[in-house]
Amino acid sequence: VQLQASGGGLVQAGDSLGLSCAASGRTYAMGWFRQAPGKEREFVACIKMSGDYAYVAESVKGRFTISRENALNTAYLQMNNLKPEDTAVYYCAASPGWTHMLTAPGGYGYWGQGTLVTVSS
Repeated sequence: VQLQASGGGLVQAGDSLGLSCAASGRTYAMGWFRQAPGKEREFVACIKMSGDYAYVAESVKGRFTISRENALNTAYLQMNNLKPEDTAVYYCAASPGWTHMLTAPGGYGYWGQGTLVTVSS
């Protein structure tokens, strides 16, 4: 499975931005992680492609929403009220089969190339 992420860019604080991640095949779940300079990769959100489970990290809850279009094997991350601390490279990931580790990088077998989100103050 190959993942193609898109939608990053430079925005101002308070703006909104949407990311998308298209998988080349069917997956069990997809997730978003981010990594800021000098920091470890951080979980952002995940969703089962069946649509019966989605979870967003506490650090972005209320501002970020994850969704999916199962027919397109695509997951989306809508980011609202962006803050400078949201600046990072955002990575999408996919799990080909069942896993209980949806909030950890180890739960995913496929990774996209990363897309940079920069939020200016």
